[in-house]
Amino acid sequence: MSPETLVYPFLFLAIFFESFLLVTFLSKPARDRRLASTRQAAATPRVAIVVPCWNEETTVAGTVESLLALDYPADKLSLVLVDDGSTDRTSAVIDRFAEHPHITALHKENGGKYTAMNLGIAHAKDAEIIGFLDADSFVASDALREITTAFAEPETMAVTASMSIHQPRTILQRMQYAEYAFAITLRHVFASINGLYVTPGPFSFYRRTVFDRLGPFKHAYLAEDMEMAMRMQRAGFNIGNALRARVYTKGPPTLPKLITQRVRWTTGFLRNIAFDYRDLIGGKGNAVLGLFVLPLGLIAIGGGIAIFALTVTEVVQRALHALSVVQAAPLSYAFTPHPFSWFYLPVTAVTLIGITLILSTLIWMTLGKRLSRTPGRLVPNMLVYLLLYSFVAPLWLIQSVSHVARGVHTAWR
Repeated sequence: MSPETLVYPFLFLAIFFESFLLVTFLSKPARDRRLASTRQAAATPRVAIVVPCWNEETTVAGTVESLLALDYPADKLSLVLVDDGSTDRTSAVIDRFAEHPHITALHKENGGKYTAMNLGIAHAKDAEIIGFLDADSFVASDALREITTAFAEPETMAVTASMSIHQPRTILQRMQYAEYAFAITLRHVFASINGLYVTPGPFSFYRRTVFDRLGPFKHAYLAEDMEMAMRMQRAGFNIGNALRARVYTKGPPTLPKLITQRVRWTTGFLRNIAFDYRDLIGGKGNAVLGLFVLPLGLIAIGGGIAIFALTVTEVVQRALHALSVVQAAPLSYAFTPHPFSWFYLPVTAVTLIGITLILSTLIWMTLGKRLSRTPGRLVPNMLVYLLLYSFVAPLWLIQSVSHVARGVHTAWR
């Protein structure tokens, strides 16, 4: 069996996935949610935003200042800053904001992000809606208005925002900028069918009812936002998305930091699914999540590794073959000019399907940026994504599967 034949099942699933996205995006529920995100919120519930901090002295001040600039009634918004035993000057930085009438600064011994989030929940006693913002992220001034608008639907128990990379500078941050643009569309489409399995740390919000009924955050293999979303899905709660609630996060600038982050995300997904939430796979409670979203997530991890391995094998075999041909040919042949012909390009079914998938991904990126009104230049970052992502992503996928198989615990940073 040729390597090309082995790739076909994964390509078929990718085409199926892209088609599903298109049909769902054009369906009435998705259109209704996009229109709802443009309406001004009729109500202004009491909101508390918790900012868990650990060694964020360089970014937390900007995070808090962006929250203070939110277009929301000051008497209905409170901020809870929680220093989780930082070893740098984070504690001193958040203390500068402690005199603000609507800010509470808390300090505790290091216990992990989830413990800081739970302490914040305990101090947000009067809030109807409780949100969280990572201390390296920043929000647009109208973001909270967009979030509360999404809560106008009574069945919505949590709402996620549209994330993008804050001021991408390095080549890897530019790659992430394009990746996040695609994720904006993906998250919005999944939310329209209640298929979200993660409520990301940057600017996700919950009704207080969620914590009253399901309990606080857990360690959850350093993926507490993913575990809480899966817990909500198990309970039959709906998770929505505010398409134009824009939040900007600092993307890892270097390859080691990016791999560390993505290994944490991927191992958190694998361990939560394998150990704690196996019942969601194929579950009857949420067919879209259990029969489509989560299985495809697992297949994407395995498929990414398999296609990378097959590609490397094919490249090595072709290189060795080309080397043998060159060695067998007369030396004068190598210096003889040969005309180029498009006829000899290896245009196969796999190539055509791959090009189709690339084009559709670029379209989804464009839609994500435009619909969320995310600033920045997308086209140059798309090119970086096309050049790098297929080589970089397998690095963290392979390492993640290895960590889970060997029982290796992933570091936070």
